[in-house]
Amino acid sequence: MKLASLKLGRDGHLVVVSRDLKTAVDAGEIASTMQDALDRWDECAPRLKAKYDALNAGTVEGFTFVETACASPLPRAYQWLDGSAYLNHVELVRKARGAKVPESFYDDPLMYQGGSDTFIGPRDAILASDEAHGIDMEAEITVITDDVPMGVSPESAIDHIKLVMLVNDVSLRGLIPGELAKGFGFVQSKASCAFSPVAVTPDELGKAWEDATIDLPLLVDYNGSAFGKANAKTDMTFNMAQLVAHAAKTRHLCAGSIIGSGTVSNKFEGSEGKKIEDGGVGYSCIAEVRMIEKIQTGEFKTPFMSFGDTVGIEMHDVAGNSIFGRIENKVQKYTGPKTA
Repeated sequence: MKLASLKLGRDGHLVVVSRDLKTAVDAGEIASTMQDALDRWDECAPRLKAKYDALNAGTVEGFTFVETACASPLPRAYQWLDGSAYLNHVELVRKARGAKVPESFYDDPLMYQGGSDTFIGPRDAILASDEAHGIDMEAEITVITDDVPMGVSPESAIDHIKLVMLVNDVSLRGLIPGELAKGFGFVQSKASCAFSPVAVTPDELGKAWEDATIDLPLLVDYNGSAFGKANAKTDMTFNMAQLVAHAAKTRHLCAGSIIGSGTVSNKFEGSEGKKIEDGGVGYSCIAEVRMIEKIQTGEFKTPFMSFGDTVGIEMHDVAGNSIFGRIENKVQKYTGPKTA
């Protein structure tokens, strides 16, 4: 089934969305918010599924589903943990600065805890105060869990994945080196993320949901031009179940925890990626383009995002239909808090 949160208050209002993303029906009598449904998933899911089946069959009257009216499925979450499952991305970043990837990275996933209190809507603006901060998109796949027990195995973790989404994990690249040099991690260098309008249960992905990932291209466009179409399964070192198990190694995860894959990244003919216009599958972030430029020419050429730039992120099924709806974020200058 497909679920969304319409903008209402801090936590949105839960609706069930048709498979073709054209209509929706209110789900408030079952669960008022997405988090409410996740907290009572075993109770709510069958009722939500019945409503979903009726909506697709045309036996219940729905209203027009408008993606611009959506908040992120979880407008704020108890937990947002982002991994780095595509080691090609890590390899490029390290190679550009003449460093090797430690062998442990291939067995033990990278993961950080991000800010989860102010996610922006899928069509909201990215607010940034300074272009010099190095504004970048990161297109990823994500999952939402129910309550996950500490020490869960990857084989069992897959059963705790209840919903799947896409995300634009906005990064401020110019602030990252200074923060990491302090030895703690990302805070200021990670702006508010935007998730897809719709979250779907894994069964909606059909055969594309394979080995706890999605065997489909993640489509990224930048200022109206194709920028990336990397396959989310290809070159994935750790699948989503492995990332969930990693996150739960030393603690329980509460229902509504969001786990990200990290930037989807594919190699090209066994080496660095290649732009779409050059016959490759492109990129899911600007940083990768810049790293390859640095490796090949010794200097960065492509700039990061500027005010007015727009990024779009989407995924289509094999028939060409949008699965999660479209993320579309325009970079907007933030002028500071309003004063009386």
